[in-house]
Parts: sequence; C-alpha cells; structure tokens
Amino acid sequence: MGLREPVRRSTLADANESRDWRIYYEFAQRLIVKARTLYANEDFGVELANTVYALDATTIDLCLSMFPWAPFRSTKAAVKLHTLLDLRGSIPTFIHISDGKLHEVNVLDLLIIEAGAFYIMDRGYLDFERLYALDQAGGFFVTRAKRSLDARRLYSAPVDRSSGLISDQTIALNGFYAAKHYPDHLRRIRYRDPETGKTLMFLTNQFIVPALTICALYKSRWSVELFFKWIKQNLRIKRFYGTSENAVRTQIRIAISVYVLVAIIKKQLNLEVSLHTLIQILSVTLFEKLPLQQAVADIAPVTNDEVMHNQLKLLEF
Repeated sequence: MGLREPVRRSTLADANESRDWRIYYEFAQRLIVKARTLYANEDFGVELANTVYALDATTIDLCLSMFPWAPFRSTKAAVKLHTLLDLRGSIPTFIHISDGKLHEVNVLDLLIIEAGAFYIMDRGYLDFERLYALDQAGGFFVTRAKRSLDARRLYSAPVDRSSGLISDQTIALNGFYAAKHYPDHLRRIRYRDPETGKTLMFLTNQFIVPALTICALYKSRWSVELFFKWIKQNLRIKRFYGTSENAVRTQIRIAISVYVLVAIIKKQLNLEVSLHTLIQILSVTLFEKLPLQQAVADIAPVTNDEVMHNQLKLLEF
C-alpha cells in the first residue's frame, strides 16, 4: 500500500473511537440488501417458499476495567451480539449490540416482524406475550418448549412414528398468565432423534406445514451458531483496538461488512469454496493482481453444508 512502516495500534484505536460507528452500520446495511437479493433463491435444506430467519445471540467477553460501559458480572464486562440471520445464504439482516446484561428475549421487542416469515428460536426466547405479538403481526415462530409447560391437549393429528415423530397436537395453555398472554391455540410436536434417542418438543403457531418440516426448520437454526463461530474465528471481534463503546461498535460493524462482502463475492463469481477458505485466500492475496478464480482454482470445494452435517446430529433424519 506504499506505507513505510506498520500502522500503529494506537492509530487504529484513535480512528475507531473518533469516527461515528453509524457510518459503518449504514454501509453494512447496504451490503446486506445486496447480498439478500443475490441469495433470494438459495436452498437452505428445507423445501419452503417462505423467508426463514434464525434468531440468537452470542457473548463477547471484555475486561471490566477497560470496558466499564459494558457491565456483565461483578468482575467481568461483555457485549452481546443479537443477530437475526436469513437462512438463505446465512446473511445477517438485523444486528443489535448490547451490554452483557440484556436478556436475549428483549430483542423481540426491537424486531419488525415480516408477515409470512418464520422465526426460529431456542427456548431462551420463550415469552408467550412477545410470541403472541409476533403471531398477531403475521409471523410464524418455531421454538423449543420447556418441560414445565402447563398445557392441555385439544386435538391429536395422526403421525408416522417410523419417521421419528411421536405426536402432533393442538394445545391450549393452562397457566393463568400464560393463557392471558397467549390466548390462542398452539401446535406442540414431539420428535425422537433416532440416533441419540433424545425426545424434543417444539412449539409453533403454524398448523399447515408438515410436522417433519417444523423439525427440519428448527434443525436449520444451527446456521446462526455457525455464523457466530465463523466470524469469531475469522474476523477480529474478540480483541478490540479501542475501548470506547463507539470503537467496539465500529469494529463489529466492520467485521459484519467483511462477512457480507465475502458472501457477495462468492455468489457473484459462483465460487465453489467455503466462506472460510475464501477469506483465507483474500487475506494473503488482497494486494496481488491475481484473478480470484485463479486463486481458488486449486482449492478443493468445501461447502457450508458439509461443515453443518458434522455438527447437526441433534435432528438427523
């Protein structure tokens, strides 16, 4: 780049602390719109025309003495990265950065619900008042039920037990506050994993989609876990150049922009390599005048599906 010496860490820290993080937020949002257009018809393993989102959060630990604005525990600071991932292409569409104390379920209040879309969440988001608001906005949710769920069965649909399904029921909540917060019926599906023998119980407000599809949708939620793992391993979001809130937000937004840019490049050039491989190639050839297709020509194709297959034994059909 023509620099005579390495850029000092303090220089990067000053830049991140002085430049408004909203600049990088707006840039990332524009990239996200472009990426979602490119991946609009991408197959994510479930035959469903609806848009499907996975919602989850990850915690990034910080030093309390250096980041006092992000309290988490008495001796530790942290920020939480709340992410809504479009499973067609694994593109993050909504990202909220909070201190470590904010519970994940509160993020449901910040979402603009898309009518007809599916929202896949773990049971940490099981709040019947918020789920009912999602239902009334026209969205569908799929989540895990807690063992202590107090509900009565209204109707049982026939199921093929050889597929792993145990039951497909329409239920109503019994608890006073639960029934008040969610007065409509819910669908409860029990499924036994044939490999582990573990029984899983799902709740949804979608009564038309086949029960096995609901199970497959919850399985696809692991894409957001893989997203968090990818950006933590490949991008710099665990060590920060600046210690202010603006510096942390800036660095995270830049990392998200890099992730989406790599996804755009991969799709536009039809590259048959994983995002991990592609960013490794870019990191060593960024300032070389070398066609990207040539750089990846000798790399064996590795897809995200292969990585996911090795980790998703929870709901293997």
